[in-house]
Amino acid sequence: MGSGNLDYKVGTDLKDEIGQLSRAFDKMTGDLKKITASRDELNSEITVRKQAEEKISTLNEELKHHVLQLEAANRELEAFSYSVSHDLRAPLRSVAGFSQVLFEDYADKLNEEGRDSLERILTATHRMGRLIDDLLNLSRVSRAEMRREEVRLSGLAGKIAEMLRKTQPERQAEFNIAEGLVAQGDEHLLTIVLENLLGNAWKFTGKNPHAVIEFGVTQHEGQQAYFVKDNGVGFDMSYAGKMFSPFQRLHSINEFPGTGIGLATVKRIINRHGGTVWIEAEVGGGTTVYFTL
Repeated sequence: MGSGNLDYKVGTDLKDEIGQLSRAFDKMTGDLKKITASRDELNSEITVRKQAEEKISTLNEELKHHVLQLEAANRELEAFSYSVSHDLRAPLRSVAGFSQVLFEDYADKLNEEGRDSLERILTATHRMGRLIDDLLNLSRVSRAEMRREEVRLSGLAGKIAEMLRKTQPERQAEFNIAEGLVAQGDEHLLTIVLENLLGNAWKFTGKNPHAVIEFGVTQHEGQQAYFVKDNGVGFDMSYAGKMFSPFQRLHSINEFPGTGIGLATVKRIINRHGGTVWIEAEVGGGTTVYFTL
């Protein structure tokens, strides 16, 4: 036992004090053996845990490094997008301006094909101008400082609905806006969200003589989810994954105007608020966009 052999047993059958002492000795060595085994098992577990903690620490450091790289790449991409969009404005204004001069002063000197080409140039420059503006806005919502406060969403939605009605007063569209909806967030950015979502609903119900647009709230996985719902043209849900990427369009410009930046802008703003956004639709059955904050 002195050499660490805990398997040694005295093993006597004596009934006297020596026998009692021997049995007590054997029990003690048995208990010591169990304790030693438990200690070795504990030491093994501690070693495994330390190794796991070291591995997790290494993975966390690697993840932190990758996150910093990704953030830097995103900042560079946003700065590049902003710079390119900003620098494109001046030459585009020149093209648009000179094309407009040609159209106003020399249209009568051009044949029908020439006038048509000039009109196409003007249309293209105007569309490019809108694309640049939307790209700049997309960059700004990613870079702008956020100021959280109580935002009365119902009031904002009502004002936007009124502005949309004024753009086409002949339309008989119905807006159903839930009362008393309030959220914590940046009022300016959330205004942009509602302008885009209600604007899309207005646009894609344009061919429905009985358009109905709803802004409300529901429960989703234990938290409030706001939504904008319409009974417009809808779309095939197999394309839903592309809807929040820039420049993704499912309809032609002639059918429904736009640049394809709106939902991408919405997604960035909702992400900045720590929320999520998703969309449900049916061809001919309308569209519902949900978001949490």
